[in-house]
Amino acid sequence: MTGAAPKSSAARFDSPEQEAFLNLWRTYDRLRALEDELFAEFGLTPQQYNALRLLKAADPDALPTLAIADRLVSRAPDITRMIDRLEDLKLVRRERPAHDRRTVFVRIAPAGVALLDRIAGPLRKCHERQLGHLSAPQLKKLVALLQAARAPHEPDDGHWK
Repeated sequence: MTGAAPKSSAARFDSPEQEAFLNLWRTYDRLRALEDELFAEFGLTPQQYNALRLLKAADPDALPTLAIADRLVSRAPDITRMIDRLEDLKLVRRERPAHDRRTVFVRIAPAGVALLDRIAGPLRKCHERQLGHLSAPQLKKLVALLQAARAPHEPDDGHWK
């Protein structure tokens, strides 16, 4: 007996939007697995890496904890715990201004900068594994389509708009 013919898209999905979304989700899962593997080698999660990258970009300034949370690529359910972990690893430092002890600023520590420097080369290779098979025009088109897909869902003052 031969294998059944693949079902058409119309039979597998309720709508073109569902097909696009599920393809996006599957793509994210496959690409994220490569990134998770890389960051695990350095004892980080992708969100922790993202926070360090944001802090390095702000250096020498510190960022308020909530500003870090707002700028992350994906939302962090517990930014305080994530910063706790990075502080335990001596990758960041917290600062509280004398005039407002409730506000917490976070600054990247020298060890955090050094770790990002060590990750840079392997991360570049990871991105090449993820998307290096696409041409520059294809990548540009992909970025434009992704921006268009999420535009109505981004806050007006967001960093990704």
